[in-house]
Amino acid sequence: MTPQALRRKIRRFEATLPITFNFERALTKQGTWSAEGVWYRSQKEHWLGWLSEYDGPGAYGRKTSVIRSAEFAYNHVVCPPMVLWLGEASGVTTSLMIQAKKSALGASRKLQGKCAAS
Repeated sequence: MTPQALRRKIRRFEATLPITFNFERALTKQGTWSAEGVWYRSQKEHWLGWLSEYDGPGAYGRKTSVIRSAEFAYNHVVCPPMVLWLGEASGVTTSLMIQAKKSALGASRKLQGKCAAS
């Protein structure tokens, strides 16, 4: 799947979801993540922005000579709520989402570790 194909699927999902919303609040209380000063209003908008320029350098100075997959894009997300939101939005069962949330909250303070745990 290409990043643009994933983007088309994400457009159909709800923007605000309860488990992700609570996860964001818990991360903020932990002091490991904050939505303060970000350009997006939801993780859906964050995903759409992240993927919109994935074929070019975008805001992150990506290499443009290499074609990347949606899997590659997903594996390079360093925002735990983005990862959790995608699972919740795509219909992963509530029990698994709660388990992923708990795992991420208990993981290292580094965002990469929290992404991997969720």
